[in-house]
Amino acid sequence: MSYTVIGTSAFRKTNVALFAAGFNTFSILYCTQAILPEFSREFGISPAFASLSLSLTTITLAVSMLFLGSLSEVWGRKKLMGLSLIFASLLCIMTAFSSTFETLLVFRVIQGIVLAGLPSVAMAYLGEEIEPGSLGKAMGIYISGNAFGGVAGRLMTGVLTEYFNWSVALDVVSAISLLATFVFFMNLPDSQNFTSRSFELRQLTGSLRSHLQDKGMLCLFAIGFALLGSNVALYNYIGYALSAPPYSWNHTLVSFIFVIFFVGVFSSVWMGTLADRYGRKKVLLCTIAVTLIGSIVTLHPVLWIKITGLLLLTFGFFGSHSIASSWVGRRATHDKAQASSLYLFFYYAGSSVGGTVAGLCWSAYGWKGVIALIGVFLTTAFFLAVRLSKMPAQQTHVH
Repeated sequence: MSYTVIGTSAFRKTNVALFAAGFNTFSILYCTQAILPEFSREFGISPAFASLSLSLTTITLAVSMLFLGSLSEVWGRKKLMGLSLIFASLLCIMTAFSSTFETLLVFRVIQGIVLAGLPSVAMAYLGEEIEPGSLGKAMGIYISGNAFGGVAGRLMTGVLTEYFNWSVALDVVSAISLLATFVFFMNLPDSQNFTSRSFELRQLTGSLRSHLQDKGMLCLFAIGFALLGSNVALYNYIGYALSAPPYSWNHTLVSFIFVIFFVGVFSSVWMGTLADRYGRKKVLLCTIAVTLIGSIVTLHPVLWIKITGLLLLTFGFFGSHSIASSWVGRRATHDKAQASSLYLFFYYAGSSVGGTVAGLCWSAYGWKGVIALIGVFLTTAFFLAVRLSKMPAQQTHVH
């Protein structure tokens, strides 16, 4: 096999291409989160209904990833990723011209399906094409593109909605996404180590069933569900809380809250290092505890203390997610790609459930209701992590 290594032109081009692809995918995925209050105002809908613009996208993304990763075994990695980026960008343009919220939701559901073609394949491409000693850096650059895209998508829509409207904001996101897609196609080298094979449904369902029979894997899947469910629950409705008195923030100020996500780039790397040094079990328990404490701190009415709580929650969330997701790969003794796909399925399903149910809690009990739901999620995750820490390291699976 011919691997790409650090220092070569192919390595640099691969990093540029997948950074752009990750940026594209996550800017489109999360571009509506900062403007949920604007949807409520313009369309006269509840916060919970407005949250469906993100929840429906993430749940269709979650389901689609289970199958598109296997489809890339037939079509090829680069082709599927490229089609995903093109159609997602075009659908974002169509979303911007939605005349009703229901129409917008239809486009966002389709976006979730096509967006799944990138995250389900990008890691497989890197694993095949990058030399093992260079893989860590390449993977880190790809994930940083995800983080930057998620922040940029939220920030752009929040600021542009303040000065123009949400339709213009989504048009700008679409234009930048198309540019990122062009960068992807111009830079990503063709696969050198990929061999096409036929799609085998029986093999896919068999590997998924095997992973679901492992109690340790189920704990990790449920932890992922609770982690992103908590994070999205908080960030979906912090805009509503900060837009109301006594803060009365405008769209621009609310959108800058998402800059806090940059702490996750540092947290995920640092916590991963600590996990290698002190053990995944201890560090995962600590990061989940930090996430829970951060959510509780946001109940304080003083603004700087509330924002400190957001920082703690975000720091703990990214650290917990990095440890839990890597633990899946280490625990799986077969079909690691399918194990990762299952983790991501539950992870994004948590986003959909937590983001929407928290809207009902917000409407009924305000910010305290949102934090109560998050408390249930994270307490459950903590006890699952305790149980996981007592299980044998190796998975027992049934063929």
